[in-house]
Amino acid sequence: VQLVETGGGLVHAGDSLTLSCSASDRTFSMLAVGWFRQAPGKERELVAVISFSGENAYYADAVQGRFISTRDNDKNLAYLRMNSVNPADTGRYYCAADLAYNAIVDGHAAYWGQGTQVTVSS
Repeated sequence: VQLVETGGGLVHAGDSLTLSCSASDRTFSMLAVGWFRQAPGKERELVAVISFSGENAYYADAVQGRFISTRDNDKNLAYLRMNSVNPADTGRYYCAADLAYNAIVDGHAAYWGQGTQVTVSS
């Protein structure tokens, strides 16, 4: 499965932004999807994970209440809605997918996209 992220860009603090993760085939509907980010000089961190059905989602404390992860399996798409962004949200955002939800949580997902850059100005 190939994943492609889109939707990044330069935004101001307080703005909203939606990232999309497009998958190459319908296997996507069986995979959990995670969103990660990596800021310059920092380690990659898990932002959110959504189950294959979309019924369950996990959020890192730093984004809880501001980011929303959804998916549309009919379109092979996953989304990360980012609300009330702040400069600490700056980084390259990656989507990742795996049959095993825990593999994503552990950072060992089988499939990864190339990422999309999000820059938040203060």
